[in-house]
Amino acid sequence: MILGTGSDVGKSIITAALCRIFHQEGIRVAPFKAQNMALNSFITPEGGEIGRAQVVQAQAAGIDPHVDMNPILLKPTGEAGSQVIVHGRVYGNFTARDYYKERPKFVRKVMASFRRLSRAYELIVLEGAGSAAELNLKKGDLVNFSMARRAGASVVLVADIDRGGVFAATIGTYHLLTRSERKLLGGFIINKFRGDRSLFDNGVEIIQKRTKRPVLGVVPYARDLAMPEEDSVALDRHGESRWSGSQALRIGVIRLPHISNYTDFDPFEHEQGVSLRYLDWRDTVEDADLLILPGSKNTISDLRYLIETGLFERIIKYAKSGGRIIGICGGYQLLGRKVRDQTGVEGAPTEEAALGLLPVVTTMLREKTTTQVTARAVNVPGIGKEVRAYEIHMGITEAKGPGGPAFEITVENGRPVRLSDGWVGKEGRIWGTYLHGIFENDGFRHAFLNDMRKEGMTQSTGSANLSYSDFLQRQLDGLADLVRDHVDMEIIRNLIRK
Repeated sequence: MILGTGSDVGKSIITAALCRIFHQEGIRVAPFKAQNMALNSFITPEGGEIGRAQVVQAQAAGIDPHVDMNPILLKPTGEAGSQVIVHGRVYGNFTARDYYKERPKFVRKVMASFRRLSRAYELIVLEGAGSAAELNLKKGDLVNFSMARRAGASVVLVADIDRGGVFAATIGTYHLLTRSERKLLGGFIINKFRGDRSLFDNGVEIIQKRTKRPVLGVVPYARDLAMPEEDSVALDRHGESRWSGSQALRIGVIRLPHISNYTDFDPFEHEQGVSLRYLDWRDTVEDADLLILPGSKNTISDLRYLIETGLFERIIKYAKSGGRIIGICGGYQLLGRKVRDQTGVEGAPTEEAALGLLPVVTTMLREKTTTQVTARAVNVPGIGKEVRAYEIHMGITEAKGPGGPAFEITVENGRPVRLSDGWVGKEGRIWGTYLHGIFENDGFRHAFLNDMRKEGMTQSTGSANLSYSDFLQRQLDGLADLVRDHVDMEIIRNLIRK
């Protein structure tokens, strides 16, 4: 089991690396995270919702993602509450206090998933959450040392040296552990090291002397490795602080307070001739070739954010000046005339006027749509191109004006269907869709970007040609090589054999 001294120390990445290494060695391995808190999620082939990190880890292991790999997903809805997803389905909305009251029931569901995975695979690599030594939360812990005990797993503790305080993080965490927790701790991995590794040799000695546990490795900061991430804290590392390249297509994503599934736009970061930026109220939007309104866990709250910060009027002005805008999921809802939440799905019942850039009206519903789909572009660039995508939303959006659907869905959760999705304005510059992951489809993305170039939006004469799936596989192989080169895998194997 991979635990951490804090959030964003690299637990998910190290877990993915180990899954890849063991997969390369021919071992049937699967990832497992009992409880995840994230707004970046994914829909599995059976139509269940799980955290994005476990999807990447499953890809590393060469297997399809399954809800048992992340039996509980918490999607924050505000400062004190979360939507709770259990085995891929909405279980309810809970405050933290009420959630902990349900702990015995959740433990049973977590262990049912873990046992199923254990029967299906030779090896499970478990991941913890946040800090493994949050003393005030230990009583209700589902995902850190309590999970290691229930699984009979040895623990490796990951610390991030790049943020500073690595001795407090490692030695301090060790001294906060109970005697039984220390027995499970097999050692440390120091992650994100920059500079001359030999300068930390005495640091390794200090940690080992003070804890009587080995440092299994010191992993370099790998700036060139690009892996999908799931926590919004990672957004600060995404995109550029300013547009890169005078001839690049400039794509700006509005950084909503409740932004979700921003990995939808990862492929743009790796296409040559494209500059991707995440924009907030402090940035200019006028010089973007394309604005994207991304998914949102709380559409109405984010709509109010746009109004309060002035982005609302600036986006409308951008559209009136001929700008191109796309809305994905919650962003699609924001582009419409109204968002109606008459039953209080996102808070107090309300009806709000939205941007009015598409002739559509959204009504929030308590039942969540979670589907994997195959669709065909019908009124957007790349007409006729097929995409594989997924839906995660709580609401229906109906067109009440000119234009046409963006996509036609032909397969939904493995069943043939014929359904319309999204809407395209009459001039074709503004459109929205409920489909996540459309830009991971190479053919559609290439056609979309090349259409922008044909319009003369920049002086760029290049052509999109990235194979995103091949790119991800190379990143996973590179990650495995990095960890294999800098972590003592024999100690890892000995811990597994215990």
